[in-house]
Amino acid sequence: MVTAQLLADYLDKRFPAFFQDWQDSLFVSSDDIHFNRINGNGAEMYYLVKLNMVKPLSIEEIMNLAYKVAKERAEADINIGHFVYNVNKGRTLIIKHLNSSGFLLEDLDPYIEGTNNLFDQFCFYAVTKYTELKIQELHRKDSFIQQTHKDRLFFLGQMSSSFVHEFRNPLTSVIGFTKLLKNEIPNHKYIKIIERELEQLNYKITQFLHVSKKDILRKEKEDVFFSELFNEILDFLYPSIVDSDVEIIKDFEYTEKFEANKEELRQVFINIILNSIEALKQKETQRTITIHFHENDETVTIKISNNGPNISREMMEMIFEPFYTTKELGTGIGLYVCKQIIDKHNGKISCTSGEDFTSFIISLPKTAISHKPDPAASMLAKT
Repeated sequence: MVTAQLLADYLDKRFPAFFQDWQDSLFVSSDDIHFNRINGNGAEMYYLVKLNMVKPLSIEEIMNLAYKVAKERAEADINIGHFVYNVNKGRTLIIKHLNSSGFLLEDLDPYIEGTNNLFDQFCFYAVTKYTELKIQELHRKDSFIQQTHKDRLFFLGQMSSSFVHEFRNPLTSVIGFTKLLKNEIPNHKYIKIIERELEQLNYKITQFLHVSKKDILRKEKEDVFFSELFNEILDFLYPSIVDSDVEIIKDFEYTEKFEANKEELRQVFINIILNSIEALKQKETQRTITIHFHENDETVTIKISNNGPNISREMMEMIFEPFYTTKELGTGIGLYVCKQIIDKHNGKISCTSGEDFTSFIISLPKTAISHKPDPAASMLAKT
């Protein structure tokens, strides 16, 4: 009749043979930083198997070894599959030695079942702890990457701010002298072109200044008529629109005034329309930009759509990130600044894209609306 103590004594005698077989079949990486602990952990597990035959182990006794080994395996950054293989190889060899003991199989069955249960619990707790530790490690790495990214943006912001300020001083002088030159020779054919190019350059510099600050420039809000604002924007962008052969379709029904920072919103809409024009250059014909307004009791929604190429899902996930661009000479700050400005106005900006249209949708809360009609609305709606 087999007893627990007899089996424990038998396993004591078979330990050297078992250990040699286990070592010969181990899957171990040469750069494992805890390589010298693997044999000790195997011997400790073998010891737990013997104890478990005499008296079933508590959960805490199993977890202590499982957590210790899991921590070492996580630190060694090994494939968890290799760890599970080594553990199960040990299980197989122990059961093999038990079956070779000469005891009756029916007497061995409860002890083999107890050994299997022990290994199952050990694997469960070890793999669970390993997974938990690796997730924590990923979170730490992600936090580090995020902080590094923020530090990089801060550095770039400080650097760009310094450069841009140096550029703006001479630019202001050139703009001033251009106005004087226009007064002296108002009909010169190149003056208007120079003015528009200087305005574009000044606009780009303003974008860089916005990125270099934590908050967008704080200016007082004012009453804004969207139709009037878009009239000014489309007039400003007229050369680019004509040069790219783009048709503008305006669908304006919103004629009330809106309280906002006009210059900041102007920058948002200019950027989106310019991006749309750039995208449409990939089409041979029928280049169209549609500007649509919609309102409800709480928000005003502006939708700017173009029938250019579809934007991939990967690009959509990054489109509002700073310094992300697909343009050869792009800066990657335009849409980032747009999002910062809309966020400042407690609004939302999003992008959808399909085979037919790509749309930027901007929703702004109605903070202060009057019912005075927009004088430009009726004229704009007819164009």
